[in-house]
Amino acid sequence: MATTTILIINGPNLNLLGTREPAIYGTYSLGDIEQLATDAASRHGWEVDFVQSNHEGEIVDAIHAAVGSADGIVIN
Repeated sequence: MATTTILIINGPNLNLLGTREPAIYGTYSLGDIEQLATDAASRHGWEVDFVQSNHEGEIVDAIHAAVGSADGIVIN
């Protein structure tokens, strides 16, 4: 049985999580959130890949690159 792979795309400014206005956005870093997602996915036997970009073109490129390798995409 093939492993299910999910691509999670994190968009603009999410690289600043944990440092940018923590009173509003919390203190978890993007790395912390990626670890939570990885842990949750592994409980289902899934794999998760992550991309973060502040540039729309890079996000579109990541979506195109995922064709044939990702079973689903989450855009955050």
